[in-house]
Amino acid sequence: MEGGVEEQRKKVVVCVTGASGFVASWLVKRLLERGYHVRGTVRNLDDKAKTAHLQALEGAQERLELWPANLLSEGSFDAVVDGCHGVFHTATPVKIVKSDPQVEMIDPAVKGTLNVLRSCAKSSSVKRVVLTSSSATVRFREDIKPYESLDELNWTSLELCEKYQLWYAKAKVLAEKAAWEFAEQNSLDLVVVLPSFVIGPVLPPDLSSTASDVLGLLKGESKSFAYHGRMGYVHIDDVATAHILLFEQPSARGRYLCSSIVLESSELAKRLAVRYPELNIPQEFETFGGERPLYLLNSLKLEKLGICFKTVEDMFDDCISSFKERGLLP
Repeated sequence: MEGGVEEQRKKVVVCVTGASGFVASWLVKRLLERGYHVRGTVRNLDDKAKTAHLQALEGAQERLELWPANLLSEGSFDAVVDGCHGVFHTATPVKIVKSDPQVEMIDPAVKGTLNVLRSCAKSSSVKRVVLTSSSATVRFREDIKPYESLDELNWTSLELCEKYQLWYAKAKVLAEKAAWEFAEQNSLDLVVVLPSFVIGPVLPPDLSSTASDVLGLLKGESKSFAYHGRMGYVHIDDVATAHILLFEQPSARGRYLCSSIVLESSELAKRLAVRYPELNIPQEFETFGGERPLYLLNSLKLEKLGICFKTVEDMFDDCISSFKERGLLP
């Protein structure tokens, strides 16, 4: 039976935007393993160093196509999504704002998302779009009660984002809300994943900002990680599984929080120091932007569809093994 299902999946074509990214690469890996034909978009096809890890994935030679596409180039996704049954939009700007958050982060996030969705709306083949948003769209609020369990009904306060210059969170909120409005106006079947801080093995040659922060923590640096304060954590494999499940499950609707556990930076560091005594993990962290509310993240909606989250130990075991394989840790 499974063989028959896999043969059917080989006829299903899906697109993953920003395919060479941290989460997207793992999603491409899992989609190929499940038998899907994958079209991955990248900014520059000629940059072989950034795509070699994708070409090396099992099944890539037979069922992976790489297409050039630019988030801010109108219509650049038209050809790649036409003929696809599903589109996973994972590409988003994640960088430090140097001068103008509107130009550098917010506009690219919103305009890029709408550019992809317009291409999806033009194609009669696209049955569902799975958008990668973030738990950052949920957890920045001033009205959170101690240990309140936040769910998909919660939205981050844009005023709070302005107050503490949380430009990534603001960009994700505005991009997701724009996506929901567009989907409603154009009868587009949209489902959204809200991952917390993603931990796990790294496939791309360059470390993402999140992976760099984790490596810094494991090497004894406290500053970059101190900013995170209280944070939800989730294994990258669970994030990829959630995306695929939400594409495959016809009953899936709306937003889905994807988080295994919520911990303070100090609490996480203590756990890691006990498990990895050979690493110089810092134990004290500064506080930025005031104390973070003692919130929890409720992923029950996703768990009801069958997700069983890996533990924080699983996340860091796999992440650290990946770093050691690259020679980034002793």
